[in-house]
Amino acid sequence: MTYVDLHRQMSADIEAETESALDRLGPSATSVRAAVAALLEHRTFKYPLSVLPVIVHAVETGAPEPAVPLAVVHELWWTSACYLDDLADGQSAFVAGDLSESEAQLAAVISGTSLPLLVVQSQRIPESVRGALSAEIVTCLIVATEGQLSDLRGDAGAATRDSVVTAYRGKSGAPFSMVTAMAAELAGVEKGTVELWREFGNVFGILWQIFNDQEDILSGRNEDLLNGTVTYLLACALEEASPESTERVLGLHAAARNSARSRAELTDVLLAPAVLGRYEKDIDEFRAEAHRILDELGGDEAYVPVLRHLVDQSARMLLQTSSAVGWPSPRW
Repeated sequence: MTYVDLHRQMSADIEAETESALDRLGPSATSVRAAVAALLEHRTFKYPLSVLPVIVHAVETGAPEPAVPLAVVHELWWTSACYLDDLADGQSAFVAGDLSESEAQLAAVISGTSLPLLVVQSQRIPESVRGALSAEIVTCLIVATEGQLSDLRGDAGAATRDSVVTAYRGKSGAPFSMVTAMAAELAGVEKGTVELWREFGNVFGILWQIFNDQEDILSGRNEDLLNGTVTYLLACALEEASPESTERVLGLHAAARNSARSRAELTDVLLAPAVLGRYEKDIDEFRAEAHRILDELGGDEAYVPVLRHLVDQSARMLLQTSSAVGWPSPRW
């Protein structure tokens, strides 16, 4: 069984729980409900990672079903975050469907803050953990915003692999560690185990961000280059560059926002053998760390392999030393 198989089995339950979450907005919030529902309908995800907290709960207890509300929290959070990220990148006109920009912004705020809190305060969640789960959501919002601000203010001239990992731990690690820690808390495990699951979520978030960065190049979208994003791959290129080559890389990165030729030249730099060699080595180290944490955690033998497979798929080295523009996106 893969995580996709498990999501397929539980998709009807997740959809029903999403409808229940929208109903919790109350009869006086019909416009809010409609706007959030429209945003959720428009923003669909290629990879059904909302099942992650369900897997974590099943690893600890053998039962995936109690964590379905957390799958909804994950979906709500990422729907909001992706819209706001597109808004920051100047793409709001293309991501909100029939909603106006102002309507979509308001829907994103509700989707990422108020509604997840309503979900974890519902009767579906034991009263003993509602406070802890609510605190996880609030903390995630703060940490993820810090990471996103670091990303928006990224200074390529000062970028290192460590500085990019710090940003990734915020903007991507925080939401994944939120749902893995929440699932562990819902399962009733001890605090030390919750913290291990939190760290697993952080490492998985780094791997997933790196996977997403690779797919951006493979798809030919090159949104990171258009937005001037300081990615882990760029940091590898800068650290591998000779002192005399560093200025050229930084110049290409600055020009890539407005120049197709600069984007093509920078892509060639990013796909150089030495750069990809460093990149792949680090991906392998992040994957090994995720597996080390899973070794320490143990758990239900029916579900641990599902999580290991997800780690391995997320940690694949997709880029090669040749032009990647126009390659099809990986599917799994």
